[in-house]
Amino acid sequence: MEDRKRDHIDLAFSSRLEGKHVDNRFDYEPLFGTHAKQKKEYQFAGKKMTLPLWVSSMTGGTQRAGTINKNLAQACAEFGLGMGLGSCRILLDSPQHFNDFNVRPIMGDAAPLFANIGICQLETMLEEGSTDKLGELVEKLSADGLIIHINPLQEAFQPEGDQQKRPAIELIQDFLQQAKLRIIVKEVGQGFGKESLRHLLQLPIEAIEFAAMGGTNFSLVELNRSNAVAAEVFNPFIHVGHTAEDMTLMVNQLVSEMPADDIKVKQLIISGGISSLLDGYYLTSIAKLPALYGMGSAFLRHAMGDYSKLKTYVEQIDHGWSLANNFLKVKQV
Repeated sequence: MEDRKRDHIDLAFSSRLEGKHVDNRFDYEPLFGTHAKQKKEYQFAGKKMTLPLWVSSMTGGTQRAGTINKNLAQACAEFGLGMGLGSCRILLDSPQHFNDFNVRPIMGDAAPLFANIGICQLETMLEEGSTDKLGELVEKLSADGLIIHINPLQEAFQPEGDQQKRPAIELIQDFLQQAKLRIIVKEVGQGFGKESLRHLLQLPIEAIEFAAMGGTNFSLVELNRSNAVAAEVFNPFIHVGHTAEDMTLMVNQLVSEMPADDIKVKQLIISGGISSLLDGYYLTSIAKLPALYGMGSAFLRHAMGDYSKLKTYVEQIDHGWSLANNFLKVKQV
């Protein structure tokens, strides 16, 4: 106790919040909660999760990526999270990388897991009549479904990028008529505008993942790999897009405007620029559709080495989520 009191004296002045931002999204209600953890379950893709937290798609196809994926899978198993794999395109051409993505034995059957393919690869497979390979991929990975990522700007800026010939909405609609898979549609760092969201909400898909502005922007990743002239000309495109809060409010507005029978999508994954659990807590609370929140780079920072570092990070998120449930009241917008 003496050490703790000495710390209080030493840290009192450096811990003042004068002039610093107050988070006005919440009412803090300290009279009514306890420190006991609330036991809750969250549903996604027919599976139960104990935290509404999604490990957003990141990487695969290298030894280092294999280590990252296995650490993330272990966290999903231990803490009841869901996970989207990085692009599995390489598995269609190079099966030797399968072990980098083969995380189901680590995760167990309880946690939701989704494979991932790009819209340009889907277009090629639709043209070739080979989309059955995607079902085989999902089955081989023992995944619960497939993420289709939409990335026209990333492909445009990628030196070796693919050229999309048909609008993504047409390709997804064609695939849904053929496939018997649970589908998530996501962007790659700039999000979806209102009309894109309106059309996606009318599709019979498992979820829309925002991948909004503010997180890892894969268009910028490709520009950073490109030549100096391309980077100069195309850089303004990087600043076009929609934040996770903007998209949550757009979906809320669309849900209010559209006939209920027109809304077929089951759930949202609110991701992109979610840097803290309170961001996720707030946005999932105000969403008018059932929602998880997703993080990518925040997990990546803790998943590159020994699992214990990642475990400590997720333990703190778990504890923080319980504190938010017990002591915060979200101000509805």
